[in-house]
Amino acid sequence: MAAVNQLASSFLCSSSSSSSSSRRDVSRSSIHFPKIGTNNLSNLIPKIQSNMGLVEEIDFSSFSHKNTSKNPRACPDPEVTEKLYVISEAVSDRLEMHKNIGEQRNNWNSLLLTSINTITLSAATMAGIAASITTIPGAPLEALKISSTFLYLAATGMLVIMNKIQPSQLAEEQRNAARLFKQLESQIKTKIAIGNPTLSDVNESMKKVSAIDKAYPLPLLGVMLEKFPAKTEPAVWWPEKRRTTAKGRNGNNGWSVELEEEMSEIIRVLEVKDKADYLRLGDKALKLNKALAIAGPLLTSFGALGSAFLTSSPHNSWAMVLGVMGGAMASVVNTIEHGGQVGTVFEMYRSNAGFFKMMEDSIESNLKERDVESRENGEVFEMNVALQLGRSLSELREVAASSSRNGVDIEEFGSKLF
Repeated sequence: MAAVNQLASSFLCSSSSSSSSSRRDVSRSSIHFPKIGTNNLSNLIPKIQSNMGLVEEIDFSSFSHKNTSKNPRACPDPEVTEKLYVISEAVSDRLEMHKNIGEQRNNWNSLLLTSINTITLSAATMAGIAASITTIPGAPLEALKISSTFLYLAATGMLVIMNKIQPSQLAEEQRNAARLFKQLESQIKTKIAIGNPTLSDVNESMKKVSAIDKAYPLPLLGVMLEKFPAKTEPAVWWPEKRRTTAKGRNGNNGWSVELEEEMSEIIRVLEVKDKADYLRLGDKALKLNKALAIAGPLLTSFGALGSAFLTSSPHNSWAMVLGVMGGAMASVVNTIEHGGQVGTVFEMYRSNAGFFKMMEDSIESNLKERDVESRENGEVFEMNVALQLGRSLSELREVAASSSRNGVDIEEFGSKLF
């Protein structure tokens, strides 16, 4: 059965490369139908069928010989195609994993925020009630005070853990990873559909999978991304070296001096305006997130301290203020930090800066390649850059021309998408 499938595959591969006009020529030169009457038709049908079989055999053998002699690599290597299918299945599995874990971590953010705010407000309410009944004999003052203190301490511990892992930021990381794996899966399927993939395509796909795994890890312990780095750095989810193997149809492969100058100006615009702006916004979001992450547990700790000193008459006034106001303010801070998903905003800025860095690296890798035939096709590459930036080709050229005219004082951003 395997031999039959292999023969059929080779037949389809070889026959697809031949033209229909050649087949008609062979058929005309091999078959000559005589003028016959209807009464002799039954006698001639077996001869016609035998001649048709002979024509098919001649057609198959001649075009198989032409295909193997003139285009020996018309059929893709089955081993390379199989490897790409294996990578595609792994990418699809990772895509599903990141989707599921992203939803889980988004639920963590909602549930933990609701739980911590409920605990904090309950502790503040108990502290207020305990402070109002200190003069009533026989009131359950100690029970309220201890309960409020315990709830504040529990809220403080939960907040420290929540602020450390930043569940909203984790969810955004998984969303980014799912989007990138979906994009990679589509690229692999396109390579298979176009036909004739090579071993370099397999190696490049493997490197991309490893790069995305490193940029957006799934585990929390040991390999979790630093949530409060010293400064904002662009996210990097692509291999260090990007190979460009597409060949052009002419000597310049779609490139010209004007196009190279245009791409150089686009790099400068992305560096000075787009990436720099998102790094600046990322630093602001990072500082705000750090301040809120410190303020939340600090306020709940003050609330616990105030609840603990409620029975001390000389300190009852300030203890009551700390016990009640600490919980109220902590709830506001937690809502701003995790309800407003400041960590997610920071991750979005970091990813956007990484996107522009990736575009810069892609353009530079093409410009640094001196052999134009080893670059991506210039016209296709220009169109891809325009689409990535949300612009038409004319708008992209206008941005480059404006940058060239204005020099250091660049006014317009390169991207219109975000």
